[in-house]
Amino acid sequence: MNIHEHQAKDLLRSFGAPVSKGVVIYNLEEIEKKIQYLNSKEFVLKAQIHAGGRGKAGGVKLVKSIDELKKEAQEMLGKVLVTHQTGPEGKEVKRLYIEEASEIEKEFYLSCLIDRESSKIVFISSTEGGMDIEKVAIQQPNKIITTKIELSKDIANQEIEKIISPFKFDDNQKKEFEKLIRALYKILIQKDVSLIEINPLIITKNKKLLCLDAKMNFDDNAIFRQPEILKLRDLNEEDPTEIEAKKYDLSYIKLNGSIGCMVNGAGLAMATMDIIKLYGKEPANFLDVGGGASKEKVSAAFKLILSDKNVKGILINIFGGIMRCDVLAQGVVDAAKEVNLSVPIVVRLAGTNFKKGKEILDKSNLTILSASDLNDAAEKIVQAVK
Repeated sequence: MNIHEHQAKDLLRSFGAPVSKGVVIYNLEEIEKKIQYLNSKEFVLKAQIHAGGRGKAGGVKLVKSIDELKKEAQEMLGKVLVTHQTGPEGKEVKRLYIEEASEIEKEFYLSCLIDRESSKIVFISSTEGGMDIEKVAIQQPNKIITTKIELSKDIANQEIEKIISPFKFDDNQKKEFEKLIRALYKILIQKDVSLIEINPLIITKNKKLLCLDAKMNFDDNAIFRQPEILKLRDLNEEDPTEIEAKKYDLSYIKLNGSIGCMVNGAGLAMATMDIIKLYGKEPANFLDVGGGASKEKVSAAFKLILSDKNVKGILINIFGGIMRCDVLAQGVVDAAKEVNLSVPIVVRLAGTNFKKGKEILDKSNLTILSASDLNDAAEKIVQAVK
């Protein structure tokens, strides 16, 4: 789960991290009242969306007066920002963050995340803040310092020294930085965070350390024990079909292709997506209905696929273990009749009750192509779409 920058900064502040003062607004009428809490004549206005690249898309503005702030806020609120992370459809700006402007002397990069490969906590630090850290890693790998830490109650001093090694901080800045590192570590552990990214982390002209931007991702599998974090969830930033899928406990991720997929099991779903690409088309989604799906759950999954206007055909690939092929078939038939199906379907069934499942599909009077194996299924749905 992602949260907005202003929410991440509130959380950082509550753990003692250095963050500039700011206020969030949801409409223009709030500006006059809320900026009274800020001690600045210059402000930075930031669009709040769950995507990077806001500055290049016109979503970050430095303003030097209240009149200019109001004008820019009016233009930005409700605007659709298109960045390299939003995709071509972009995201509508429904809230703005106004914070005190900072005089920047130097920008750095700092992040803290879970490394699943090593089962350790990793800090990444670099002198190249404010840039795409991925490009820095490729073009100037010597500028990236990676420090892997064993999970424990606290961080050792020598580990902090390694994290801080790229930066030429004075003694006071080193103390501030150490406090920041310990704060990030505590947040990561206590709040089940999977990623904290501070980019840029800055030194101001009065030599103070400040988190100028902040991004946080939370572990969805642990969110049940973080009710106060779950309250920060912004459904406006999530795909409506993915929200609907969660109601039925379906593992669904929308993609940009034209062939919808319904599969049981994550590994089989990945293989199905790969073979669609192998035959020259793109999958429209990842969808795992799970091992013991009911007829109602299958029906809901089928409707989710068809709600995507980009879907030109559907490939159903079920290997019945716990999942019964007859239950799957009946759910598909019920949903197809309810939504007035108009796209081709290819079904490959194997395993538990696959003969009963095939019989249900054959008697449904729906135009469904049967496949003998996965290769056959992929070839048939790609040809049908073409």
